[in-house]
Amino acid sequence: MNYAATLAVLMVLAFVFPLLVRLAADYGVARSTTTTTLFVLAAFGFAVASIRARVTTHRSQLERLATVKKQIEQDPFNPRAFFVEGEHVGAVLLQLGRRREASEMIDRYAQLGGARESEILSLKEALTRTERRQRREA
Repeated sequence: MNYAATLAVLMVLAFVFPLLVRLAADYGVARSTTTTTLFVLAAFGFAVASIRARVTTHRSQLERLATVKKQIEQDPFNPRAFFVEGEHVGAVLLQLGRRREASEMIDRYAQLGGARESEILSLKEALTRTERRQRREA
């Protein structure tokens, strides 16, 4: 089921909810049973929507990562090649949970002549925070 179809089903459920409760009450089904069932369906719809949003975000991050890696392959000595949409490849990799790759990219960026010291420090701090957080969670 695609995104538009999911939204259509949720809209139909929202519109039909009061009608279904009344119809179920006419047939002797308890109002609480009908309401609970419809709320479970609504919760399922919310879960589907939130999962779709997370998957879409993850796909866009992977696309940005592929774009920046292509840029780096084409011009490995250009510091601007390490950025996509204003974000460093190390930060994108950290968002995806790839600490080792992020560390390698930050080190490669630091070795370039045109790299700014402030950007390097902020990226290394982000890497350190991520490592500390993972140690605490473990």
